This record gives sequence, structure tokens and C-alpha cells, in this order.
Amino acid sequence: MIAQFDNSYARELEGLWLKATPSRAEAPDLIIFNQSLADELRLDTSEISNEALAQIFSGNNLTDGAQPLAMAYAGHQFGHFQPQLGDGRAILLGEVIDQIGQRRDIQLKGAGRTPFSRSGDGRAALGPVLREYLVSEAMYALGVPATRALAAVMTGDSVWRETELPGAVVTRVAASHIRIGTFQFFATRSDWASLKRLMDYAIARHDPQAASAENPAFAFLEGVANRQAKLIAKWTSIGFVHGVMNTDNMSISGETIDFGPCAFIDHYDPHALFSSIDQNGRYAFSNQPKILQWNLARLAECLLPFIDADSDQAVAKATALIESIPNLYEQERLNALRPKLGLSQAHLGDGQLIDQLLDLMVRETLDHTNTWRALAEMDDAQFAALFEDSSAIKIWLETWNLRLIEEGQTRSGAAKIMLLANPAIIPRNHRIEAAIQAAVSGDFTLFYALNNALQNPYDGTAEQAPFRTPPLPEERVTKTFCGT
Repeated sequence: MIAQFDNSYARELEGLWLKATPSRAEAPDLIIFNQSLADELRLDTSEISNEALAQIFSGNNLTDGAQPLAMAYAGHQFGHFQPQLGDGRAILLGEVIDQIGQRRDIQLKGAGRTPFSRSGDGRAALGPVLREYLVSEAMYALGVPATRALAAVMTGDSVWRETELPGAVVTRVAASHIRIGTFQFFATRSDWASLKRLMDYAIARHDPQAASAENPAFAFLEGVANRQAKLIAKWTSIGFVHGVMNTDNMSISGETIDFGPCAFIDHYDPHALFSSIDQNGRYAFSNQPKILQWNLARLAECLLPFIDADSDQAVAKATALIESIPNLYEQERLNALRPKLGLSQAHLGDGQLIDQLLDLMVRETLDHTNTWRALAEMDDAQFAALFEDSSAIKIWLETWNLRLIEEGQTRSGAAKIMLLANPAIIPRNHRIEAAIQAAVSGDFTLFYALNNALQNPYDGTAEQAPFRTPPLPEERVTKTFCGT
């Protein structure tokens, strides 16, 4: 494989990372390779066999220009601060410039110990690797900013968690892997010189317009806040629960990163919680906007010395921005949800209209994804038949139809918008688990079928039909795991 690496993080931020070498995999075997993403990244694989790809993406063979390293970062984990975390099982190979001129990281996850592994083995089991591949690529297809999956490889080695499991490596691609926790690592050490270098680098990479702003640090904070608010609004619009919104899992690029205990809700439940390690529901579905604000406050704390030399003025400016986050998020939530109703204009009362439908879903434990899709595919009578409380849904439908008229929108025109905003298929938890269990037993048929079905989630094809149904009671997945 020929990759044109240009490793700016390693080159410009010496001292913010440590060298790391992938551990050798015993018998690498390629599970899947994302050729369309490889083309997007301008990777030349035309004369590379699957066996050679397995050697590369297991970490056994490093391509020319790769400069493997582990990034340093800290983080609040479930509200408790850990001053040193870092890439414990992820190794950044380097960066490439893609077809549209965007800089992208290429990183191996599960390739062995790094200087930040502490007591961990740095390995990944097959299940979490397949989950990350499926969900990250599904998120991309759904139109949600997310890291991408370039490859998944069996290592031929076993890893031990509660039992012996087959090992694997996933190759992750991101706009960058800089996290809120990266800033915390240097702020907690009062290493302002390194923090300034990191901030300047992040601005140049993700917010170049902030460099010429009157207050670059504040403009950068605003940029991160805007991206994060859009991201969390997208999550909630499709029923996604990240499950572990620690500050070390929140990317300043505004991408979804780390797909451990994540899950998608089936029936609509604002209090939905899946993560096995979230004992108090800190990261439950409805809490995600609150954690957005909390996490951004932690980033703001790191940037205070650069926002204003006068500490009181810095706090006042940062506080004003953080206090505006709920309103910013609500705007982005409505922007994400209006198209699901076939609306394109902002009107007073849209939030109430949306929340009334969501409340009916809660009361009748209706499937979140299928109910929204049905609104796009059915007429009023068919849609109303899904609800037991016929009077309540008929009143809602009347209000919605009046709202369409107010906007000058026809039902057919609204349906076209809704079909592009309400997916027919999501990566449902029980389908993912079934694919993983079969793969662990050596059968990847279901994994490939599910991955293919998730590529065009808004099409509603016959191929997708088997994966659209909600779980039976005995199929429900109530707990998801971080996979470390």
C-alpha cells in the first residue's frame, strides 16, 4: 500500500506524544477492507493482496512514512478526573491528505501495548472491533459526523477479558484524534507553553478562521461548541446513545469517536441507558445535552489563560458562552428534527409540535426509528392506526398538517424531505450482537449482510427489510460494554 503521509502532529507537537510500536500479530487475516474510503484517502492498494493488507492493518508491516505514536491526554471519566490516560490501545500511524484536501488521521486500535497502557494489554477482542466497524460506518451513512473504519483484521492471537476471545484490530480514520482531554492533560500540569502549541495547532487544523479573530482562543472555543452541539443534536435525532461521554472521548473536530458501550434506542425512551459501567445514568439518552455543556465547560477552563490575561474577564467571557449552550443545542436539535417532519423553515411552536409526537411515542412505547419512517411512508389513517390513543394522534396530525400548510408545503413535498431525514434502518443492538456472536464462532455472513444493508439507510430496500424489525422481548440488548 502506498500512502502519502504528512505527519504534522508528530512534526509540530513533539513532547505531546510518545513513540509506540504495534505488537506483532501471530496470524493476521483480513476481515474487511473499506476500498471506497481508501480511495477517498488516496491510498494506492491496486497491487496489494488481502494477505498483504492484513499484515499492514494488523500493524505487522508499517508502510513508508508511517510514524507510529501514542497521544497523551487526560480526562474526566464519569465526572472523576484522571490526570493521565493517553492512547492505551491505539497507535496513530500518521496523517494523509484526502481527495478534497482534508487532513485525516489513520490509527490502529487494538494493536498492542503503548507507553500509556498502564496494566492493559493494548489488544482488542473481535466483538468490539466489529461493533466499531459497523456503527462508525453506519453513522457516516446516516449523515452523522463520525470516525470511519478503514479495515478490520483478525490477529490470530487470543485476548483475555472474562473469557478467552479472538483478537482483532480496527483501523480508524478521523479528522483528528485531539480531544477535550488532550487540552486537560497540559492544563492540569500548568504546561502553558505546550497547551498554547496544542491550541495553535488545533486552530490551524480545525478552525483556521479563528487565527485571525480578535480573540483566537475564544473563537476556537465557539467553533468546538458549535460542532459539538450539532453532533449531539444529530445523535438524539436518530436515537443514538453514546454511553461514555467522558472528556477523553469527545473530539474537538466534532466527530463521534469511540463506539464501546454505544447503542441505539428501539422504543423511544428519554431515560434509555445501556452502558454497563454507567451505574448512575450520567450518560443516559436525555442527559447527553447536559453533558455537552459540562464537557465544554472543562475545555473552557483549559483555555482561560488565552481568552483574557485578566482572569476575571476570562471567566466572565467563558461563562457567558457556556451558559448559552442549552439555547445553542435547542436550535441545533430543532434543525435536526424539522426535516423529519418535512419542514425546512423555522417557526415558533416547532419544538412543541416535535415534543408532542415524542411524548406519544413514550406513552405507547413505540419504536423510534420505525415511527418516524412510517410518518414519511404512510398516509394519516395508516399512521394513526399505529397508536392506541387515536384521539391524541389525530389531534397531532391535524396540527402538523396545518403547520405544513403554513409553510406552503404539500404532503408529497414533505414526504420527499422526510424520506431523506428518517432512516429505514439503523444498526440495531440485537442485530449487531447476533452478527458478533456468529463471527466469534467463525461465521461472518451476518456481519457482511448487516454492513451492506447499513450503507444506504434512507433507501428502504428489500435487502434492509430483515434488519428493520425491533427486537422481540428475548432479543433485547439491555447492556453494552466498553470492550477494553
